[in-house]
Formats: sequence, C-alpha cells, structure tokens
Amino acid sequence: MASSREPWLMLRFLLLLVLAVYKTTAFGVVVKAGQIEQQQQLQQEGPPQRHKNAYATMMYMGTPRDYEFYVAIRVMLRSLAKLQVDADLVVIASHDVPHRWVHTMEQEDGARVMRVENVNNPYKNQPNFDRRFLLTLNKLYVWKLVEYERVVMLDADNLFLRKPDELFQCGQFCAVFINPCIFHTGLFVLQPSMEVFNDMLHQLEIGKHNPDGADQGFISSYFPDLLDMPMFHPPLNGTTVNGSYRLPLGYQMEATYYYLRLRWNVPCGPNSVITFPGALWLKPWYWWSWPVLPLGIQWHEQRRQNMGYGAETTMALIQCIVFVGIIAVTRLARPNISKLCYRRTEKNISAIQAGLKMLAIWSILAAYILPIIIIPCTIHPLLGWGLYLLGSFALCTIAINAFMLPTLPVLTPCLGIFGVLLVMAFPLYSNGIIRALSIFGYAFCAAPFLWVSVVKIMASLQASLERENFFPRLGESSPPSGFNKLY
Repeated sequence: MASSREPWLMLRFLLLLVLAVYKTTAFGVVVKAGQIEQQQQLQQEGPPQRHKNAYATMMYMGTPRDYEFYVAIRVMLRSLAKLQVDADLVVIASHDVPHRWVHTMEQEDGARVMRVENVNNPYKNQPNFDRRFLLTLNKLYVWKLVEYERVVMLDADNLFLRKPDELFQCGQFCAVFINPCIFHTGLFVLQPSMEVFNDMLHQLEIGKHNPDGADQGFISSYFPDLLDMPMFHPPLNGTTVNGSYRLPLGYQMEATYYYLRLRWNVPCGPNSVITFPGALWLKPWYWWSWPVLPLGIQWHEQRRQNMGYGAETTMALIQCIVFVGIIAVTRLARPNISKLCYRRTEKNISAIQAGLKMLAIWSILAAYILPIIIIPCTIHPLLGWGLYLLGSFALCTIAINAFMLPTLPVLTPCLGIFGVLLVMAFPLYSNGIIRALSIFGYAFCAAPFLWVSVVKIMASLQASLERENFFPRLGESSPPSGFNKLY
C-alpha cells in the first residue's frame, strides 16, 4: 500500500514546490527583510536632473498585470539608455508602487522616479468606462515637470527603432494621429506648465466631456484643434518651434500596419517608434504574442539585449524539472487501478461511467490550459512555448495512464499546436494576407485529424468503461452475497 502511494506523494510534493516558488518569484525578486527596510528609506526623487529635456512614462498599481507593465517600462528605459538619448528618463509612479521596484528603476535603469498621488477619475461611473483605465489620468502629472523644457510622454508598449531626440524641437503640444480623427496619447510631446496642469485638474472637477473616461479621451478633448495644426518637421538648425503640431506617423507606427505587409511602409516621417495599442493580452511582452504577432520577437530581442530574463529563469527551470518529473512518475509508476468487480444496478454503473467520461475530457482540457496559467507571462517566447508544449505533454501523460487512453490521439492537439507555430513563424511570407491564408489552410487540413482523435479517445474510453477497469465502489471491500464476479 505504501509503495503505491509514493508516486502520488511525490507528485503532490512537486506541485507544492511549484506553488511555493511561484509565490516567491512571481514578481521576479526575492527580497530579504533587511533589504526591504533599507529600500523603504529611499529618497522620493531619485537621481538628480541632468538634461534640459526628458522622456517620461507612468506606473501605477491595482491591476492583475502590474508586474508585466513594470517589466515593459524597464525594457523601454533600458532601450532608450542604450540609444544614448540626450534626455533624462522619468517615471511618474504612484505611492503604492513597491519600493523595491522604485529602487531598481533608479539604481539599475538610471531613471528619476517622481512619486505622486493617484488622480481621482470622475468618469468611472459613466456607462462605457473600462475599469482598467481607472488610473490613467495620472498621466496629467507630466505637465508638472516644469524643470524641463520639453518632455516626451510615453506608454510602456513603445518599441524604439532609433533615437527620436528631434522630438524635443517640437512645440507646446504635439501628437500622432493613428486614427484619422483622434490623436494617440501613447506618445506625445509637451511643454510642462503648472498653469496647464492646474487647469486640467479644474476641468476634471467640472466634468469636462471625456468620451472614454481615460487619458486618451480627456487629452483629446483638451486639445480639440490639433487635427487642423501643421505637420511637424524638425528645423535643421536644432531650434525649438512654438505652437501645436501633428507628428508624422513614423513616430507612432501601429503594429497593425506591419502585420498587413510584414514590412514597414510608412513614407511620412522617420520610422522611429512602434506602438502596440491593440488587444491587451497580445502585448509584445507576453510569451504567447509571438509568433501569433510577428513583432513580439523584436520586443523580446530588445529585452534580451538590455535586461535579460534573470527574474523568470528560476521559475522556468523549476517548472521544467517538475514537468519532466511528472512524465517520469506517470511512466514508471502507472496507476494500479483496480477493476470494478461488483455492481448493484445498471443505473449506478451508468452514472459512474458518465462521471468518468467527463473527468477524462476535463483532464485533457486542463492539460492544455494549465501550462498557460503557470508559465511566467514575460518569459522569452521560445522558452515559453517550449515549456508549454512540455507541460501539456506531461499533464497529458497523467490522463493517458489514469484512463488508459491511446497516446497519439491525446497528443494530437499538442502536435497541432506545434505545427501551427511553425506555420505562423515561417519567415518567407510575401505579406500578411498570404500568412493568414496559410494559417487558415493549415487549420482546415488539421481539423479532420483532430476530429478523428476525439472519436478515438471517446471510443477507447467507452471500451475501458465497458471492461469495468476502474475503481470499485467505496465501502465494498468484499463481494456482496448474491452477486457474481464479472471476470
């Protein structure tokens, strides 16, 4: 009895180990008590001002994706520093941002951190409000950076291809029109002003019209005439212009343009900055974003060069060991499942069979869903997909051995996922339309194999149930009188 329980005890121990490591490394840092006390005593302002202009971004807490945006901000800061921009790097951070994160951005990334109170959002109760934009009005604090002549305000999902310091020659407010009628607030240039900042707060108090309740709608309403302004062209003599200007699209190239042609075709302005304003779960720092979206690998290449993956490496290594351990345990210690030797009524057997069928199907589904949940979100895509395939294979082996299912049909979705990744990552497509058609063609060809696999799994499961190869009824340790053995 003890020997039969040992594999399950080992599996339980490995799962507890994964949970413990996840809790301690989910934010990429294991901090000792003494270090926390030291970090809590840090100065609020960070490194002193060194330049007359600045690149600024903001950070706040309160969403399930706080750590992911923290990583994205650090990668952006490092990429700007590597480009040797002639400006300070500023992070507008709310007071609830962890001190260890502030310390890291100041000491390792060379940023100046300005701590602020969250701006109350008066639009949070309007019908079309998205709760994830509740604190985006903190972006208005950028107008308080009056020690700088010009500031370029940035969202975390910007990918820099070259140094865009000529933006500091722009006027009092400049932004890019990604949408034909509405400029985008993921990157804009401004001249800091306490007068403008105080007026913005006043407009919030009186309920100025804001179509989306976020920074995008408010700033667009505050500068309604930007569409009629001239296009900005940096003066060759390096002087700064006055007034408001539209920025060329090359300063905020939306990734969608690239996915259509699989190359850049933006003739207006320098191809300087890529932005990813689309679906939240397809931001470039998530490992599953590539090869679903080809540009994801470019973002991760910048991270690899500038910051690395030390925060996630430990977790990924432990998960790999756990997955291999699961495969070994399920292979070497296959469950010694007792046969269902006795029964009372056909009705009871039917209920047990239906329950076991549902359990088998859900265990297979969980094998393909659970790895997505536990793998660190911001790991490199190649390692992330490798861990996913390994984890799915490991968890599928549990279902295969527990329910005596055929191996190949259960693993067909895993092979199909690997195949579609190869199709999406193929580097020689002429444009995005051909790529999309190839993916649909692959899905069309793979669908019959998936259907045949489902049929074989259900047939094998039904055959095993009819042979009554599963657990006996609880409490029946000996044959009831009047019943015969089934085999």
